[in-house]
Amino acid sequence: MRSLLSKVAVGLVFVFGGGLWAASAVADDVAHKVVIQVSTDDERTQKIALNNAVNIQKSLGVDEVKIEIVAYGPGLGLMTTAGKQSQRVADLVLQDITFSACNNTIKKITKKKGAAPKLVEGVGIVDSGAVRIIELQQQGYAYIRP
Repeated sequence: MRSLLSKVAVGLVFVFGGGLWAASAVADDVAHKVVIQVSTDDERTQKIALNNAVNIQKSLGVDEVKIEIVAYGPGLGLMTTAGKQSQRVADLVLQDITFSACNNTIKKITKKKGAAPKLVEGVGIVDSGAVRIIELQQQGYAYIRP
């Protein structure tokens, strides 16, 4: 009887554990996940952030890494059409790099200037840039701040 119970227990662990593993594998379909913070208007630092993303993608492979660049505060300019790196951001959107702009920052700019900044096509908006970084880190993303 004890042997039968042991076999049933092992079988249940295999069946349900395998199912959990499969669900986990679907949720994490890439080997690496990286979030890059941009919170400065320093052009050199912004270029480094973009270079980091490109170099990581080249090194690990496009299909092996998910990269999200999150901008807030003075760093939001990176993701606007008026930014010096706007064309590069647009190109990187097409290379499966995700860009997320902080809505708190957008609201402050809108209130101060009377108009919302125009974002590069393909840039997404998140409620809070800082909170987005926290959420991504909790999901296992490696954190980089150039």
